[in-house]
Amino acid sequence: ELHDKMQKEFINVAAHELRTPIQPILGLGEVLRSKNRLKAEEYEEYLDVIIRNARRLQQLADDILDVTKIESKSLKLKKEGFDLQELIIDIVNEYNEIIKKSNKNINLAYVPKIEKGSKSILVEADRGRVSQVVSNLLVNALKFTEEGSIIVTTAINVDNNKNAIIVSVRDSGAGINCEILPQLFAKFASKSFQGTGLGLFISKSIIEAHDGRIWAENNPGEKGATFTFTLPLSISH
Repeated sequence: ELHDKMQKEFINVAAHELRTPIQPILGLGEVLRSKNRLKAEEYEEYLDVIIRNARRLQQLADDILDVTKIESKSLKLKKEGFDLQELIIDIVNEYNEIIKKSNKNINLAYVPKIEKGSKSILVEADRGRVSQVVSNLLVNALKFTEEGSIIVTTAINVDNNKNAIIVSVRDSGAGINCEILPQLFAKFASKSFQGTGLGLFISKSIIEAHDGRIWAENNPGEKGATFTFTLPLSISH
């Protein structure tokens, strides 16, 4: 009964999230189609809004498809050996470009906490899916951080008696509401959350499929929160 209630709430939230980007796409599409003369910068601005909202729709569709795969236990991993550090640097560079275009005053940086001389972190994992998790955590941090910093760190440590890579995304944002914290990674945690909340549920499913863990906590004594995940270190350094 509780599951049915949560599912209905989720459908309501998802329907709202789908409608939100459709309105500017249709509205500005009509403006562009009208024969009214627009300045060149207005064309650029309207097209940017349409593309941004279309991407948001695409992301939501991808998320819903991922949830369907997770529910039907058909989420398949394509594992390969790759350098996790290189992947994180690429993603951080990409999001620094996004921050530059926004009005937010945020310092996004990658700070590896690994032994000197070790320039790569080799893992055996699904590159696309790990990239999706890091991106989800950065999107989340950016959503709740107006100014300050977002710091991504990597460390090699022991987790569940196995050598693991530990990746953290620490922000100086609003922090996590204590009521939401216990069900933050649940599929229907969206009601008290900005957006559908699917990104964190999907991230948890991806990390657990890799035999890793993911969790979140508010930063003690200061603003913001830290999201952390582990991946088994399956290739020796």
